Amino acid sequence: MANDSCDGCGRPVTVTGGIANLWTFGEGSEGTAMTLELADGTSHLLCYPCIEALPDEGEPTAAVIERLEQVDEETSRLGVM
Repeated sequence: MANDSCDGCGRPVTVTGGIANLWTFGEGSEGTAMTLELADGTSHLLCYPCIEALPDEGEPTAAVIERLEQVDEETSRLGVM
C-alpha cells in the first residue's frame, strides 16, 4: 500500500493497488482512501470521512474539495466559504 495524504483534509491515508501489495490479503489491505474523478475533470485522493462529507445533491467539484476539513479521526465536514 502506498502512503499519501487526503486532498480534502490532509490526514494521512493508504491506497491499495499496485505492485507493493500484490500478495497482500486479509485485514489491513483495504486502504483508507480512494481517488475520485469529478465531473469538472479533476481527480482527488480522498479519505473515507471526506467522501462521506461530500454533499448528496449535485456533482462535487474541486471547489467543494477545497472546503473539506478534518473534524477528528473519524469525521470530516465542509467548511464555510
